[in-house]
Amino acid sequence: MTTDSSPGTRTLRETVRFYLLDHRTPLGKAIDIALLALNLVFVAAFVAETYPLSDDLRSFLWGLEVAIAVVFLAEYVLRLYGAEDRLAEFRNPYTIVDLIAILPTLLVAGLPGVTMAANAGFLRVVRVVRVLRFYRFTRDAEFFFGTISDNALRALKLLLTVLVLLFVSAGLFYSAEYAANPDVATFGDAFYYVVVALSTVGFGDIVPVTTAGRWITVAAILAGIIVLPWQASKIVREWSHRGTVNVACPNCGLSSHDRDASHCKACGHVIYQEFESDNHGSE
Repeated sequence: MTTDSSPGTRTLRETVRFYLLDHRTPLGKAIDIALLALNLVFVAAFVAETYPLSDDLRSFLWGLEVAIAVVFLAEYVLRLYGAEDRLAEFRNPYTIVDLIAILPTLLVAGLPGVTMAANAGFLRVVRVVRVLRFYRFTRDAEFFFGTISDNALRALKLLLTVLVLLFVSAGLFYSAEYAANPDVATFGDAFYYVVVALSTVGFGDIVPVTTAGRWITVAAILAGIIVLPWQASKIVREWSHRGTVNVACPNCGLSSHDRDASHCKACGHVIYQEFESDNHGSE
């Protein structure tokens, strides 16, 4: 996205807003790539901490996680500062998710005595929502590498939805089971179980032993049944209507006519649809 004002006439607030939304200038691309890379590292740190690690490596990962959370906090503040409507930006679902994703880490780092609660309780569970930050990169079809088609964007959102559903379900399942279930020792074990459960294969080598783990499994399966077909149906509907325009016939109500149609193909009523074609001269 761009702004009409030139770089020399922008205020500081307009400049901040421009570069947080821009995908074309070198600085805008660099910000996009940096935020995407930090998102990947932020998610990877959560996964890595579930595996046996040396104290030094675990301390390094925690320091890295805190540093990234501080960067994301600065981004959050800058987005509010640069927004045209700050209240609307504050209420924006993407902005809310951004804040929720970093709050657990900041609370653990800033409040003494909260570390144990984060490792065993609610704060640890909430940390899995950091993966939802990736949805911000699919708000529009413009990326740092160029612009993609609407169909490609929908397919990307479907793929991201699948990955988010698997990741969040695995993170919640791990948080509920790791202390009580010897078969769920790492995030990888939880992810494997979720994939098997959602695909209805059900090998039975890992089963939930806690009430929370069972309800998380039920919720994940229901979400998979509802959310994934809904996302896929939008792609199929778009592909099936490719080459048509959404113009309703005033007589019978049929929509999705051919681009060069002047009469309804169902009832023959004149719909006066305007079109452009390389095979016709200008009128």
